[in-house]
Amino acid sequence: MKIDTTRDLGLTIRKKRKEDGLTLQDAAAVCGVSYAFLSALENGKESVQLNKVLQVLNCLGIELDAQVRTWAATDYER
Repeated sequence: MKIDTTRDLGLTIRKKRKEDGLTLQDAAAVCGVSYAFLSALENGKESVQLNKVLQVLNCLGIELDAQVRTWAATDYER
């Protein structure tokens, strides 16, 4: 799934958690974050701590892959 927004990331995390049969409370405990943090993350809050986001992703077995793209010349001309 392409992730363009914090909402996309949150939905991906929620889907994986539910597929694994974990409640929000259980997943938060297993991943070492608070219930409030995981809830905010799943709901697409934009100001969550990146280190904790990566911690949750690793814990739930979700891999992020960064792909570098080139800038089009027309983007600079605008």
